[in-house]
Amino acid sequence: MPEKTINEIPPAVREIFEKGKVALQRNILDYAFIHFEQVLAREPGFYECRELLRAAQFKKAGAKSGLFKKVIGAASSQPMVAKAQLAMRKDPIEAIAIAEQILSNDPHNSAAHRVLAEAALAADFPRTAILSLEILAKAAPKDRALKLQLAEAYQRIHQIAKAEAIYSEMLKANPNDAEVAQAYKNLSARRTLDETGFGALADGQGSYRDVLKDKEEAVALEQENRQVKTEDVATQLIREKEERLAREPNNLKVLRDLAELHAQKKDFDKALEYYERIRNSEAGADPSLEKAIADTTLKRFDFLLESLDPNIPEQAQQIAQLQAQKQEFQLNDARQRVEKYPTDLQLRFELGVLYFNAGKISEAIQEFQKAQNNPARRIAAMSYLAQCFAKRGMNDLAARKFQEALKEKVTFDDEKKELLYALGCVLEKMGKKEEAIEQFKLIYEADIGYKDVAAKVDAYYSSQG
Repeated sequence: MPEKTINEIPPAVREIFEKGKVALQRNILDYAFIHFEQVLAREPGFYECRELLRAAQFKKAGAKSGLFKKVIGAASSQPMVAKAQLAMRKDPIEAIAIAEQILSNDPHNSAAHRVLAEAALAADFPRTAILSLEILAKAAPKDRALKLQLAEAYQRIHQIAKAEAIYSEMLKANPNDAEVAQAYKNLSARRTLDETGFGALADGQGSYRDVLKDKEEAVALEQENRQVKTEDVATQLIREKEERLAREPNNLKVLRDLAELHAQKKDFDKALEYYERIRNSEAGADPSLEKAIADTTLKRFDFLLESLDPNIPEQAQQIAQLQAQKQEFQLNDARQRVEKYPTDLQLRFELGVLYFNAGKISEAIQEFQKAQNNPARRIAAMSYLAQCFAKRGMNDLAARKFQEALKEKVTFDDEKKELLYALGCVLEKMGKKEEAIEQFKLIYEADIGYKDVAAKVDAYYSSQG
């Protein structure tokens, strides 16, 4: 039973979910629980609902889960955990439901998270499993078995880079761990298979003739897909690609490969030359090509900047000129892409950030007001809008926009901490010290080490005597 998105949920169930979502936004947590649990009883694979239920659980727990409560909670939940473990043998879905009952009272319960993760993997709900595994991994960063389980779950949803990062970190801590080394090797091989087309053969599709023409090309592809290419290998690949290009002058894939290989060797001018050949071909406008050209140009600027010494007056002046040219290029490139693709809200967000960093606040406001209609960038765009208002001294507008963003930000993560902190700072400027300190207290309760909130909260209580 695969996990489902909101578009795969029946309208009647979706309506209940929306009611729960509104209840969560309004902080009516008991009603949120009721609606989310009803939805999951009917659609246990609805991941977005599971995610919001977890957010509601943590929100309700707040800062009340002290050590004593955790110990008592863990002890009182043991019969329920045992019940969930027993249910898992016959019905993983039932085990998940029991584990959720425990988490609704104690969202930090590690035993419940472990049962839920194992049951979710058995039910083919990898994203649900990851939700618990990430919480467990954060609480027990040295748990080897847990890390291996999380890496496996990431692979199930094709987040290969995250799985590789876990294996890499584990090997850094223990280079002699043969099991992890083999898992890392297998994962790298899997990525190569997927990228070269061999993955289709494992499913009985395609043929070796379709994937590789001869043994020499197999070696070239293997070398090409390594994450770390030595100078000699890159040089050899360039020579082979150039020979092939002489035979196939209109092969855009070879042109792009050559551009990427030259960029890898930091020969950015040559890389840009090959990219321009693609742009001038029949391929025409291609957003990914334009982004590759822009990224390569920026790498060229960075490479030049790294080669200069700011302690030498003449070179310091060159650095300033290059940085100004780099900023001007970024802005012009982003503007041109927005003009070509005016409905692409991601491009508008990127242009807004560049305007903001360049101090062009009016232009930035205009882009962020449009970019906030992009669901993936909505909260970030709202945050930038608030910062723009603050820079203009419009602190009341800034505070209102931060508050608006916070209403939509359910998960208490670093982004939410930043929103709360920024709102607190704006309220301080407005002379609303009591309201400001309430924002800092919310962060203090969850993360005492965040920026200078500890100093701010401590100073407040000291002033109260």
